[in-house]
Amino acid sequence: MATHEILRDKSYYHRQTSERMDQHLMTPPWSLREKVALACRILDGQGHESALAGQITARAEEPGTYWMLSFGLGFDEAQKSNIVRVDDDLNIVEGEGMPNPANRFHLWIYRHRPQVNAIVHTHPPHVSALSMLGVPLNAPHMDTSMFYEDCAWMPDYPGVPIGDEEGRLIHESLGTKRAILLGHHGQLSACATMEEATMLGLFMERAAKLQLMAMAAGTIRDVKPECIREAHDYRLKKKYVDAVFCYYSRRVLRQSPEALE
Repeated sequence: MATHEILRDKSYYHRQTSERMDQHLMTPPWSLREKVALACRILDGQGHESALAGQITARAEEPGTYWMLSFGLGFDEAQKSNIVRVDDDLNIVEGEGMPNPANRFHLWIYRHRPQVNAIVHTHPPHVSALSMLGVPLNAPHMDTSMFYEDCAWMPDYPGVPIGDEEGRLIHESLGTKRAILLGHHGQLSACATMEEATMLGLFMERAAKLQLMAMAAGTIRDVKPECIREAHDYRLKKKYVDAVFCYYSRRVLRQSPEALE
């Protein structure tokens, strides 16, 4: 008996995958404050710790206010109780502690990008090394495709970002993209959700590591734009992104359940 092959357009399988993700990939009802604490722990566990450097923030439900880790604590110490809420001038309005003065440049992004609800900024080693070479991030690989045509490059370092001028320069360099490689500094992701900003922060470090390894071995080959754009959109499906965040959160909570206390 002859075998009849069914050849469907790939869009059929994209729709099917999205429908199945919507049906099966459920997420816990964590509060935004809890997600900030989990994001801190996730990034610490994946090598993004740099003492007190780096910040993770989220636009709070109350207009003009933002959640962030109290200054003086490392990512590995984050828990729901030490995530504080500040106003648009970094004054504490909920919780106890000190706002991180470097979060001022986050405020510039939030003001100019109303669709951005979460920002992750860290100084992981491979991103930091790449940022010193004077070359932008290159992402011709499926695992880093979310940065294809979606990662800005700011080659010059403006100084410690605690002032308004640094905020202006960084937000203008970021433009409308989700991520940016900051020269002589680190990485930043500015996204609609905490889950997406965390995943991009995680994978930019992987992208930088792969790029450095490939550059050391030879010449990085280009990839067909239509193929890598397809991968970009697939890897940024909301349910996919949320599932990645949940996976890393489960890893955190197995070792540090106090993160949600």
